[in-house]
Amino acid sequence: MCLYRTGQNSPVVQSLIEASEGGKQVAALVELKARFDEENNIEWARRLERAGVHVVYGVLGLKTHCKLTLVVRREAGALKRYVHVATGNYNPTTSRIYTDLGLFTADPTIGADATELFNSLTGYSRQTAYRRLLVAPVNLRARMLALIERERDHARAGRAARIIAKINSLTDLGIIRALYEAAQAGVEIDLVVRGVCALRPGVAGLSERINVRSIVGRFLEHSRIYYFANDGAAEVYIGSADWMHRNLDRRVEVVAPINEPTLKKFLREEVLETYLRDNVKARRLQPDGTYERLQPAEGDAGVVAQTYFSGRGVTP
Repeated sequence: MCLYRTGQNSPVVQSLIEASEGGKQVAALVELKARFDEENNIEWARRLERAGVHVVYGVLGLKTHCKLTLVVRREAGALKRYVHVATGNYNPTTSRIYTDLGLFTADPTIGADATELFNSLTGYSRQTAYRRLLVAPVNLRARMLALIERERDHARAGRAARIIAKINSLTDLGIIRALYEAAQAGVEIDLVVRGVCALRPGVAGLSERINVRSIVGRFLEHSRIYYFANDGAAEVYIGSADWMHRNLDRRVEVVAPINEPTLKKFLREEVLETYLRDNVKARRLQPDGTYERLQPAEGDAGVVAQTYFSGRGVTP
């Protein structure tokens, strides 16, 4: 398990300790440089080690920011892997006030990727390729650029193309240039960027087809979702990485594909669409870098994405 921000009273870490004391083999990667949680992480690392957990502290020169758990069980005489990939930390405090998503899967290929990633993080191998997972700094940047460029090529050929991304920040110049090129080729792009956004939408001749909004509400928007229309064969991803240089090149990050059709439909048609319909807590980024708060048109109902999901539950 990768532990980025543990918090003071972590039931997750306590469960790892109990598992180790119960005879299970447990390995935990504890990131000691997690901002605001350094002291908690050091204390938990010591307690994990005392309980017999194999504790590692990441890769030299990289901060381990991914939110990943792998459980390997022997079932009916064979090994089976279960993987949890999340956008949020395994933290009891932030889980109550952040919006986040997680994928729990027994997909064998994702399980094999997760196994190889943990082998790399614990020093047993040096992995340079993954089948399904997008992992920084190995293949995440190249794969993201390839996905954006594929939408650009679809648009140039007159095929259906669209990009929707929900992220915390957008500052990477390579990604921004690729988005500009895609927009100029005819791709409609909607970005939900909570914080810093270095891209300027709506600029004539550059980014008329790009819309950027920020949602500021009761909860801290923290989930990352990436949608690519791909001429009708849509691809959807969730994970820990924003479109920032540090996430793509200087951290260990994991972004996973969502392949199950019901989940893909839920993320695209319900989650992303609700954020794009929010007309109460949303602010639209203008070409000059200022933000304009949206308001419902006269006679229209107000849509508050966070209120909608809080009332609905979010399980598809």
